[in-house]
Amino acid sequence: MTTYFAIFSLPPHLVVDTPALEKSFYALSRRLHPDRFASRPAAEQEAALAESSRLNDAYRTLKDPIARTEYLLKLEGVELEEQSSAATAQARAAGTTKKQVVPEDLLEEAFELNMQLEEMRAAKKMGEDDPQLRKDLTAAKSDFDAKLAATDADLATLHTQWDVAADANDPAAKLAARDAMVALLNRRSYLRNLVRDVNGALDS
Repeated sequence: MTTYFAIFSLPPHLVVDTPALEKSFYALSRRLHPDRFASRPAAEQEAALAESSRLNDAYRTLKDPIARTEYLLKLEGVELEEQSSAATAQARAAGTTKKQVVPEDLLEEAFELNMQLEEMRAAKKMGEDDPQLRKDLTAAKSDFDAKLAATDADLATLHTQWDVAADANDPAAKLAARDAMVALLNRRSYLRNLVRDVNGALDS
């Protein structure tokens, strides 16, 4: 099957010219517009509709740096823990939450955060509000947001490393970049979940 990169005549690279991608998307979309196929046989109309749907999926994926990275890794045979269908099915069958590996350097902070979240939930059940606890959680959220931003910056650097290695046909460099991206994406996913939990506690 044609890859999302090939749809736009792009090499499987992670650094993408987004304005050029958008321009190409609109040009291809015009060619597949339903009005162009109104008088065509039903089979051609359905084929054009399917092609248009795939074009939209490709554009949505490639314009987003994270989705683009996950897609390329999938092409490389890597299924991230977060997206692992096997892990999801196993957790669903057991009636549990899918486990995620905690980055070692975040263990202590995650433990402390979970204690604070439990305190916040307990206080809210009793109709109380702890200003200091709310302040601590807000500070924790800012810290995790900063870590997320740093992770995205590191990922952008790895995008360039991957593209250089791919162009040089350097398997060892590609493997190193790939493994580093997997670790960063799993870290990013974990941090994103922590931010979500803090937001939920502060907003509820």
